[in-house]
Amino acid sequence: MTAIQFQNLPDTQQQQKDTLSHLGLVCITISQQVRFRTMTRTRYLKLSDVQQESALRELYQHNLQRLHDALSFCENNNISLYRMSSALFPLSDMEDEIGANILEEMSADLGKIGERSQALGIRMVLHPDQFVVLSSDSPEVVQTSIKILERHARTLDLLGLPQSPWSLMNIHGGKSQRSEQLIKVISELPEAIKSRLTLENDEYAYSASEILAVCQQAGIPMVFDAHHHICHEKLDSYDDPSVASMLYAARATWANPEWQLVHISNGETAFDDRKHSDLITAMPNVYHEVRWIEVEAKRKEEAIANLRSWWLMGQ
Repeated sequence: MTAIQFQNLPDTQQQQKDTLSHLGLVCITISQQVRFRTMTRTRYLKLSDVQQESALRELYQHNLQRLHDALSFCENNNISLYRMSSALFPLSDMEDEIGANILEEMSADLGKIGERSQALGIRMVLHPDQFVVLSSDSPEVVQTSIKILERHARTLDLLGLPQSPWSLMNIHGGKSQRSEQLIKVISELPEAIKSRLTLENDEYAYSASEILAVCQQAGIPMVFDAHHHICHEKLDSYDDPSVASMLYAARATWANPEWQLVHISNGETAFDDRKHSDLITAMPNVYHEVRWIEVEAKRKEEAIANLRSWWLMGQ
């Protein structure tokens, strides 16, 4: 299955396309066209200093080219939203700063990515991994989390991406019943992080209403995930009235409502299954009112093409 193309449309159809929701690709393709390499900490620590630098330099150069490939894929398939992998430049947050220094040396090459994404009209966002827990009751975990976010923020700066929710870094609330701690830590974050930070509701620790309250008090945008919401609230439809009300409430946390970003996934074996399905076969009707939608499905670009065939063209 291939993505629906929109090149050379008549003016009326082009205007329609410009008002459609942007369906976002998450990290890689199901095909081999967009893939990245990584390296484990264990393997890295077995290398000498010289070998570590050589290995990371080669790895970063490889992944940077693959990032260009990702933009090319998005361009060729009319995808205007791309979630970068949080492991794009692995081990760049190590204490030895070898990886961090290599990225600084590659700043010119990194900057070309941001210039190209802007020229292509592709919005690039990032989701740091699950180890970022700003609400932890462990000061060490919080400091490590902030360090990871600082590294990601610096990478976004090097890529030439703006310090705003346009180029967001999205995380979950983390440890439950720690809203006050979460708000306090966010208030003290460096501007390079806070200016990009968004929070997302989840199935376990923070409901949509709970994470909304945190976002309102912390002054940052909320990324609404309809599937997390129905799982948490044990609902039987994406069109339950609370889905629309939470989406509108989340939109109000965005200084620019046109930038509101949401997630969609479906359950693998049942409607409320937390595991993601291959394709998206159910969508909230209210999502027709959102411009930016990340598609969290196992079949990646095939899921986007499928959505275009039955849902997007109905807008």
